[in-house]
Formats: sequence, C-alpha cells, structure tokens
Amino acid sequence: MSWYTGLEHIVREGEVLAAYSWLRIGGPAQYFAEPTNKDELAEIVRRCRQHELPVRILGGGSNLLIADQGVRGTVIYLNAPAFGEISVQGTSLKAGGGAKLGHVVATAAREGLSGLSAFVGIPGSVGGALRGNCSGHGAAIGQWTEHVSMMTHEGTIRTRQRDDLRFGHGESNLDELVILEAVFRLEKQSPAEVTRQMQKLWILKRASQPTGENGCGRIFADERGWIASELIEQAGLKTASEGGAWISELNANYVEVRSGATCQDVLRLIERVRSSVSENLGIELDCDLDVWLD
Repeated sequence: MSWYTGLEHIVREGEVLAAYSWLRIGGPAQYFAEPTNKDELAEIVRRCRQHELPVRILGGGSNLLIADQGVRGTVIYLNAPAFGEISVQGTSLKAGGGAKLGHVVATAAREGLSGLSAFVGIPGSVGGALRGNCSGHGAAIGQWTEHVSMMTHEGTIRTRQRDDLRFGHGESNLDELVILEAVFRLEKQSPAEVTRQMQKLWILKRASQPTGENGCGRIFADERGWIASELIEQAGLKTASEGGAWISELNANYVEVRSGATCQDVLRLIERVRSSVSENLGIELDCDLDVWLD
C-alpha cells in the first residue's frame, strides 16, 4: 500500500519540475502533490513525516534552480485557489501564501492602499516574499506585516503576531514548513495616486531586468550596501557564460538560459562569478537562488 493511498487525486509520481521554475530547468519529483485545501495539505504533511519523506514547498518558482536528475521526497505545489485568496477590510489586506505577489500589489492599488507598490514587478508568491523579506525601492515587506499563519512540519497551524515577527535583510523568522496566509496593515491613499506610483516603479523595474523571454533568474543578494550587478560588471563578467547559461546583458545579476541548459551550467556560472568577484574585489557574494540538488 502506498503512503498516499486515498490521495491519488492530488498526488502523482515523476512530475517533471522544469515547467514550474522560471529557469525552466529541473528533473522529476519523486512525488508531486497539489492539495486543494488546508486539510489535504495537513494530511500530506503528516503522512510524509510518518514515512520519513523529505518535503519541499513549491510556490512561484521565480528563484528556484532544480537538479537535472530531479529530487527525492514530496514536492507540494500550492497553486490551488484556497492558498491564493486575497481580501481587503479597511486598511488590512489578507493574502494567501500561494497568492502571486503581483496580484496582491495590484489589489492594494485598486483599493487605494499604499505600502506595497514598491514590490511591483517582483515575481513569486507571498509566502516566498515573506520568508525572504523581499525588498524594493527602499521598502521591505516585513514592515507592513501584521501577522502570519503557518503550517508546521507536523501538520498543525501556528500564527505569529506582529510582536513575534522578526525581519532582517533578506531573511525572517518564518521558519515553519508552509506560510499559509498573512495580513498586511497598509495606509489609505487615493487609488489613482497609488496606481501612478505603481506604474512609475513598474517602468523602472522593466527597464532593469530581463523580460523572461529566455528562462531567467536573479543570482545574488544585494548586501552590505553593495549592488551585485555593479560588482559583477566591475569584475569584467558582463558577458560571461557557461554552456547554455549566460549573464544577462540587461542586468548582470540575472542569469538567462537557452533550451537545453543544465543545472550544472548555472552552478558553474554562479561559482565562476562568485570566485572572480571575490578575487578581484575582495567581496563575497551570497547566492539568492534556492537550489534543490537531491
């Protein structure tokens, strides 16, 4: 009897993961689950724990690099409507962890709520944005976060209130398995003004990052006052490539890939850039990609 007996409608084997990553690279998942609600999610999490199966959560896939041979365990894809709901009450906006960050930003603008416009054009899900405290144009998402509900590795639900939340540069203390939903406390402003702000920032964002025509991903974190793209250019790596992966001409902190590129192509390029920046400039870059290697 399989560990997922009775869950065959939401669990399957051997799903190729390349289509779920912006880099379009990745082999099959041993098991691939698409729960439609929190109860199904909890059941999958509990069964995986009982059978000692590793669990990975798949959201928007915008910063994800997956091994060509695939990964062991269960990949849980939070794409169902139940995990992406967005609602507004007064100046509070509630969003599911699986909601696309772009949809949340657009909803806030439409409702005349300011605070999230700085994140326009940033891909991925709300859960990923919160876990890494995504930032843009001098703002970070953690400063607007009122409380967060999460599912633990045991399949139970835990909520952290504002006083129990910790956000830093590119990190947070949201270390449970799944971010289910969050509430953001925003500020009232005219919808027209918020929309103008968002459109202005959108133009700036689109002018400074690849369009996604090729598979692409942001490589390194901007830390300690340094801009990674500038460091890469200073190290003379604006045109660097490895196999089917190359540094974007539009923004040196993005890798682009052609069809047939491998995970190892990207990893070799990352290591080449990191080593060169370290040797030439004395600065250690931290990879901003989530790399699944087994």
